[in-house]
Amino acid sequence: MKPLLRKPLTPYLIGVFVLLSASGLILSRLTNEYIVLIAVIVIEFIILSIMMLHVYNKYLKPIHNAVKTVGELAQGNYRARVHDVTEGMTADLNKNINKLARNLSELSIQEEIKAKQLRTVLNNTDSGLALIDEKGYIHIINRKFLKLFGGSKSDYVGYLYYDVISYEKIHQTVQEAFLYEENVKHSFTIPDEIGNRYIEIVGAPIFNERNILKGSVIVLYDITELKRVAIMRKDFVANVSHELQTPITSLRGFAETLLDGNQKERETEKKFIKIIYDESKRLQFLVEDLLTLSTLEKENFRLLLHKVNILGVTKEIQPIIMQKAAAKNIKFTISAEKDYTLMADREKLKQVFLNLINNAISYTPKYGKVSLVVDESDGYIRFQVKDNGIGIEEDDLPRLFERFYRVDKDRSRHTGGTGLGLAIVKHIVEVHKGEITVDSKINEGSTFTVYIPKEPIVSNKSTRIS
Repeated sequence: MKPLLRKPLTPYLIGVFVLLSASGLILSRLTNEYIVLIAVIVIEFIILSIMMLHVYNKYLKPIHNAVKTVGELAQGNYRARVHDVTEGMTADLNKNINKLARNLSELSIQEEIKAKQLRTVLNNTDSGLALIDEKGYIHIINRKFLKLFGGSKSDYVGYLYYDVISYEKIHQTVQEAFLYEENVKHSFTIPDEIGNRYIEIVGAPIFNERNILKGSVIVLYDITELKRVAIMRKDFVANVSHELQTPITSLRGFAETLLDGNQKERETEKKFIKIIYDESKRLQFLVEDLLTLSTLEKENFRLLLHKVNILGVTKEIQPIIMQKAAAKNIKFTISAEKDYTLMADREKLKQVFLNLINNAISYTPKYGKVSLVVDESDGYIRFQVKDNGIGIEEDDLPRLFERFYRVDKDRSRHTGGTGLGLAIVKHIVEVHKGEITVDSKINEGSTFTVYIPKEPIVSNKSTRIS
């Protein structure tokens, strides 16, 4: 009896009772035998119930289950299936529903994979990206966008762009992309810990298949490094021009004076010739340093690696260093626990020592101390050039290895520096796959530390072992 009491059969049961009641009223007029009347009604009820259960199980129940399964599919449950074993058109209906469910499930998996791939691409691209619909609501942002502006996805997605993004250039770009229906490009800066970051923004309108505007995508490129390179290039040209101007002006001026032939004193002529000689030498050093830097920066530049004994190199440069140190009564010492060896370019390594030690002597007052300490640290040979000189301001340390950057410009020129020595040192250390650091305090001195690997770290075209 339980199947008869199911909710889907209730309307049919009511119909059966109405039919039995009607047939009972008709039979009661034809006979007075209540036993016969009851028997007929019971038999009629049994026959109708059996017919109704047969119709329900064969037609109504499968259709009910099919409708239920389709409802679950419509709600996104693509694992739902029809499990009734039926025949005829109902069986075909169930098979087609199950086939549709499998196709939807496969399609859902493929869409999920594609969505993951798209998210991976968007999050790993080096440009910030935001997708905005035609009403101005943000739908998609990537990881780079969050890195540029901070916050989390929930702070942007679902909000109007002008409510959550404070930069007017972004507002302008989006509005112009909607207004002109073409790509728009602007640039602006955002504050950063190490200074301003330069951002180039491109807004592109999005159209559907009927060419109706449906939104806009904005792409943000971080062009800070390109800007810095451009600024450095401009500064380099300006600095080279400035550095060349002084000696060239001196050479021309004194040469013209000599050509006039008005000098009656031999001493004056010698003085002028000496100035011309010094300025030409300074000009020569500048050109040589520029050529050295240019050579080091070439892609096809190769180091000539040899097995180098450190003490052997220091002995070669010691006479030059001692002569310069003696002129200022500076005590120069070399300290090494043993004769360390490493694979390096001997001449380039010698240039590193000479530049660093000459700088230390130049910026150390008379009767000061300069030392070269050599030791070993985690597969690297460490060289430390220490002095107790005038020191370097903390603000100057980050720019110390830039070309032509001078802490004390007047004094640097007086000591004959070109402003390229430390830039050359850094390049030589880097092509050896090493590292250079500096620690300094005003009026206490400076320590330049160079780390060079004992064994060469060979890259594509940076070394040649001989």
